[in-house]
Amino acid sequence: MAAPVLHSDILNTLGAEIAGGGLDPGDVLTLAGLEERFGVSRTVVREAMRILESLGMVRAKRRVGLTVQPSASWSVLDPRVIAWRLAGAGRAEQLRSLTQLRVALEPTAARLAAQTAQDAGGELIRLAEQLRELGEQGLGDTALYLDIDVQFHTLLLTCGGNEMFSALADSVAEVLIGRTRLGLTPAHPAHAAVSNHEDLARAVGDGDPVRAEAHAKAVLETVWSEVDYASQMERIATG
Repeated sequence: MAAPVLHSDILNTLGAEIAGGGLDPGDVLTLAGLEERFGVSRTVVREAMRILESLGMVRAKRRVGLTVQPSASWSVLDPRVIAWRLAGAGRAEQLRSLTQLRVALEPTAARLAAQTAQDAGGELIRLAEQLRELGEQGLGDTALYLDIDVQFHTLLLTCGGNEMFSALADSVAEVLIGRTRLGLTPAHPAHAAVSNHEDLARAVGDGDPVRAEAHAKAVLETVWSEVDYASQMERIATG
């Protein structure tokens, strides 16, 4: 017996199709058509479309249906939208723009953490040391390494007390996840990248905002090089 189709299944399918270009801006979806396609009730379809509308990906219009919206209307920092975009065509370019956000965001978050949250330094050091140990074992491309890296950057963004940075922590986590899915996290991370995580953590613990900011920038420089290279390779591959 087939498993029931839930609104989350429909949401993820349609979200990925819109984000990946399978559905173009201006395309119209109808509740009746979606009921038939997915074999579900009107209630299930409505719930999925309500969420897509809240994300700016479709717009409902009486007697027309639900019209797919251009990317300029999307909630592009929502983790779900990020995940859908990174799963589709042009994902390297999407990762490139998201990494630009991290380059602008994380050094300032590191400076703030060192100024106001030195007590977080110990936990950041512990996480950075785990990253080093896993990297030395050739496990830099594993789920465990990813989980610890997400914990490190989430703590960095949230410990300084800036609610705007905290609100973006899930978005940055989705970027890290997407980077790993694209195979951009090496099994043996670069020595400098791991060292900069450790030095960043120590600078936060020492209450040194200048060092913390500098090492955060160094971490992102390594990431930027990897992502920029992947973006160039994708452009070459797609002509």
